[in-house]
Amino acid sequence: MMTSPTDLRRQPARLQRWLPFLGWLPQQTSRSLRADAIAGLTGAVLVVPQGVAYALLAGLPPEYGLYTAIVPAILAALFGSSRQMVCGPTAALSIALFATLRPFAEAGSSEFITLVLTLTFLAGAFQLLLGLARLGVLVDLVSHSVVTGFTAGAALIIATSQLPYALGLAPLGSSGFLDVWPQLFARLGDIRPDAVLIAGFTLAACLAFQRWLPRWPGMLLSLVTASLLAAWLDPQRVEILRIAEVPAGLPPLSAPDLSLDTLRLLTPGAIALGLLGLVQTAAIARAFAARSGERLNNNQEFIGQGLSNLGGAFFSGYVSSGSLTRAGLNASAGACSPLAAVLSALFLIPIVLLAAPLLHHIPMPALAGQLLLIAAKLVDRHSIREALAISRSEAAVLLITFFSTLLLALEIAIYFGVLASLALYLRRTTRPPVVECTLSQAPQTIQQAVEEPCCNVVRIDGSLFFGACESVSRRLERFDQPTLVVLAAGINFIDLSGIHLLQRQARLCHARGGKLYLAWTKPDVMARLQRAGLVDNDHHHDKPIAITI
Repeated sequence: MMTSPTDLRRQPARLQRWLPFLGWLPQQTSRSLRADAIAGLTGAVLVVPQGVAYALLAGLPPEYGLYTAIVPAILAALFGSSRQMVCGPTAALSIALFATLRPFAEAGSSEFITLVLTLTFLAGAFQLLLGLARLGVLVDLVSHSVVTGFTAGAALIIATSQLPYALGLAPLGSSGFLDVWPQLFARLGDIRPDAVLIAGFTLAACLAFQRWLPRWPGMLLSLVTASLLAAWLDPQRVEILRIAEVPAGLPPLSAPDLSLDTLRLLTPGAIALGLLGLVQTAAIARAFAARSGERLNNNQEFIGQGLSNLGGAFFSGYVSSGSLTRAGLNASAGACSPLAAVLSALFLIPIVLLAAPLLHHIPMPALAGQLLLIAAKLVDRHSIREALAISRSEAAVLLITFFSTLLLALEIAIYFGVLASLALYLRRTTRPPVVECTLSQAPQTIQQAVEEPCCNVVRIDGSLFFGACESVSRRLERFDQPTLVVLAAGINFIDLSGIHLLQRQARLCHARGGKLYLAWTKPDVMARLQRAGLVDNDHHHDKPIAITI
């Protein structure tokens, strides 16, 4: 059986659907390759201090942050849909991971690491299933206010968890938001000025680089300088806490615990973290796509993120997502394709092999200073002011998510935010506006058709479905004239409950000696009314219809 030319043309498209890198990899030129290599090298330098800091934030040894920026970043770039996206460890997911697993194991222990790998595997499987089921639209259920409130709460938790290191205090027994503050106030007399100096110096240096030398690797240079300052202040390495030794080597193979009890324990948290990672990635990808005019495929992005986390679970990585900082640097450095993210991960390998022993000299107060700055940047002040000033419902969602993040488990906070968003959306849709108008506002054809002098004219701006009928019925009861004219241009959909509502209202108007008229009825609504026998089949759409009873 011979293959038709049409089938031959479809085969590359089908293959590209499953292997999206076949779409951009053959288009590489020497110029684009050079630009991607420069952007990749810049990103590899940036991710070293970030990866170490985020791993510590997640309760993991520092090398795990670097491992997460290698294999997961490559898989996300090869199988995602965004050309500018760079994936890897992020602050919000790191703190969410730590908060999710803290009740089950001690941070940094072998049991904790095994749970991290299992949670990463489950989150990746959840993301991949959503992508394969073409459910990319689900990311739209998480509103911008939920993400803003969650990141603001996570930023406050990050800052609180790093304050003991910035002040030179020994790690506190609890890192819960409410538990930390009494312990901090009780130990104010133990604050070390040298640690505060290092943290403040690192913070100021990072801000100075961002202000005057934004293209320089400011975070890395700040850590190097802070390490020299710590060596001068504490040459014996006994007063100022340093990070643990980082073994040099490639990401080792790892295996999650797939026992039934562990899967049952971690699945709720994995779904929440997987959803959070998808929302973060989709939001960042949309922002860069809007600048470049690129078309995104949410389903493909879900697949890329799922494969990224599934691969990370077997190569010592933890839950990753798109990084706004590294994606922004990638774009500003002139990256032309996802190859830049792949090269960034490959360039990181020799850096890890050569520089890993040097990371042991980095003081913890310096990392704390950088994380305090990262936490401050996580707070989207513009969006918070916008939500509080413009919309009460959006402000309510933001505040509910924010306080849930501080007071509850982080995965529960995300669920609370999503449920609050859906509840407020349903509240709006189940209470469509019923606006009183005058007959003079209706078109001439309606004025001529409605002969009764005593009538009310209302406009319904929403669909008549089962959830909205009670609200609409109560508002229509306020109008006491015999005849009621409903301007129905805003009714996009009507179900059986809506049809019953119109029948009841028509009977009420008839009992008063009048009629119920519908005007500007949309074709789909009209077709349902005709099938229900409420209007004649030969009705002309440019005239109002009287509902029969």
